[in-house]
Amino acid sequence: MKEAVVIKNVTKKYRMYRSKKEQITDLLIPGKAGKNFNAIEDISLTAYQGDVIGFVGINGSGKSTLSNIIGGIVPPTTGEIEKNGEVHVIAINAGLNNELTGIENIEFKGLLMGFSREKIKEVTPEIIKFSELGDFIYQPVKKYSSGMKSKLGFAISVTADPDILVIDEALSVGDQTFTNKSLDKMNEFKEEGKTIFFVSHNLGQVKSFCKKVAWIEGGRLKKFGPTEEVMSEYEDFISHYKSLSKEKQEAFRNELAERRQKSE
Repeated sequence: MKEAVVIKNVTKKYRMYRSKKEQITDLLIPGKAGKNFNAIEDISLTAYQGDVIGFVGINGSGKSTLSNIIGGIVPPTTGEIEKNGEVHVIAINAGLNNELTGIENIEFKGLLMGFSREKIKEVTPEIIKFSELGDFIYQPVKKYSSGMKSKLGFAISVTADPDILVIDEALSVGDQTFTNKSLDKMNEFKEEGKTIFFVSHNLGQVKSFCKKVAWIEGGRLKKFGPTEEVMSEYEDFISHYKSLSKEKQEAFRNELAERRQKSE
């Protein structure tokens, strides 16, 4: 089976500061102020051609950081990632310019994706139809609701034909009819044998759409395997987590955050 994406010991560190003064001090005397924070830490996994992999984890676990690294939006601090094919990210608002109208954003994002102006002109009617925005397509995106932005971003992105797709919460806003239509489109990609990474808090979507699941907790890969196996454990965890008091939930999150700041 052909390897599509190989992630080897990938870590992404950020520097955290409490004030501008700390940031300036750290620039002048590196290491004097601020703290390291491991958004993700020493993650390794292999996706094969045709794999559909869901990323699950509570807010702040590192799912979007990992998806952005796979998509090439941010580089890893350490580790390696090998991608055998063109990658495209489908995320809420990804690449949209708020000052441009919807129709101008179609051209803008199309050019970023490497389309010729002729190709953009050809696919524009299809994008407008899929987005369901009607005359709003001629209004500035800054006037759009989050659902409208998601519709436009998704409609533009699915016109690309990459080998590897990263879908980051792109179906989390908007009406159910559009979500169902978008899922149908994603299932078309799935049937075509594309490799897909799917980030979502909708566990039902993850269970029905994904073949495998990567559970990320506190920036680390806790479990990776077949969807049924991983989701059974993850849903037990979520059920237990939700049963905790707000104070205990906060203590759990703080413990994870403290560990991520101590990690070197």
